[in-house]
Amino acid sequence: MSTPAAPGSVMRGAVDLSSLRNRPATPATPAGPPAASPAAGAPAGGMPLVFDVTDDTFGEVLELSRTVPVVIDLWAEWCGPCKQLSPVLEKVVTELGGRLVLAKVDVDANPQLAQGFRAQSIPMVLALVAGQPVPLFTGAVPEQQVRDVFAQLLQLAAQHGVTGTVPVDAESAADAPAEEPPLPPLHAEAFAAIEEGDYARAITAYEKALAENPRDADARAGLGQVRLLDRVQDADLAAARAAAAAEPTGLDAQFLVADLDVVGGHVDDAFARLLDLFAALPADERAPVRERLLELFGLVGDDDARVIRARARLASLLF
Repeated sequence: MSTPAAPGSVMRGAVDLSSLRNRPATPATPAGPPAASPAAGAPAGGMPLVFDVTDDTFGEVLELSRTVPVVIDLWAEWCGPCKQLSPVLEKVVTELGGRLVLAKVDVDANPQLAQGFRAQSIPMVLALVAGQPVPLFTGAVPEQQVRDVFAQLLQLAAQHGVTGTVPVDAESAADAPAEEPPLPPLHAEAFAAIEEGDYARAITAYEKALAENPRDADARAGLGQVRLLDRVQDADLAAARAAAAAEPTGLDAQFLVADLDVVGGHVDDAFARLLDLFAALPADERAPVRERLLELFGLVGDDDARVIRARARLASLLF
């Protein structure tokens, strides 16, 4: 797991936002907060503390960050750790009562933002202060660490004159996250292991949960996610791509880059790589590639359009 950057060292151009600064918002379907900052005339009833942001509405968020720090949560529907982290972020932001806001970015639906933030793995959390990016952490971290990082962020924002607050609307207050029910023991053990970066222990816990209840969909999804994280834990993307380029039909080399692409949100690229590999191999050597594709299909989700397209191509190669 990544740890937050020191407050004194994070006000720098860690990500490239230049292509997104002046993008016009789409008036017909606003996904973010009002363009005006809270101090400059937000609605009397307040505004949401948690909202979605898109490639088209990101300019509004940059402007808002000149008044109040904006936490950016980069996530995806298929990402299990994202689903563990997001409720924690929403809870802590809501409890801070308008001193921070949380902008959620679906990396699959907003590729320009994902590229601009250099999202090589998710969940990835950063902040904007006066229009400048502030790296915070990646991965699902404990609630107390989120609180500590946000406290540092507020101190940093104050040093740069960003001390505004957002009036909280009644709907946001009513929608404050309820206390989460406790996780089943083996799930809790797996989550604790993930927080510590001990993926082997997390895999064992999820496997035990599935042995006890083969219909435990959460354990099955968690097991797939943590196996993927375990495979890429110490991988270097540049080195992996170089090895794959040098060995076009090498299973291990191609599998690693495909895994890294999925973790980084480049799902189509991962599927295309494996499907090309499948097509290039003799029929009697294809089984491991098909198995890896099916595993990744399960992680992304059977209803996902990218999975549907990739399944169709796989079927065409099989018959």
